[in-house]
Amino acid sequence: MKEIISTTKAPAAIGPYNQGTSFDKLVFLSGQIPLVAETMEIVEGGVKEQTKQVMENLKAVLEEANSSFDNVLKTTCYLSDMDNFVAFNEVYSEYFKAEIAPARATVAVKTLPKNVLVEVDVIAFKN
Repeated sequence: MKEIISTTKAPAAIGPYNQGTSFDKLVFLSGQIPLVAETMEIVEGGVKEQTKQVMENLKAVLEEANSSFDNVLKTTCYLSDMDNFVAFNEVYSEYFKAEIAPARATVAVKTLPKNVLVEVDVIAFKN
């Protein structure tokens, strides 16, 4: 049975979707952008600061789903500019150990919601 995952520790959905859903042991997280949950404002700074906020938002939803970054199977990473790839990876690698990092796709897109620089979605499993 499908379960809805929601936490106030991550930004509320800004459209007709949920922060995450799960089915059995699988967890599917919607894309997170660098919104601060308490204010729903975009975090100040460049791609590094935005990536850190995105990862912290994902962490909050993963924890609510009884999961963690260690359980992530796949990420899809969206960058507004592929020139930010190296800086994005610097922060991303703080959350995933190389030897157990998930599968990943990274794509550059024309625009992201609220004109942010980065968005990431996740597929994981529960503890």
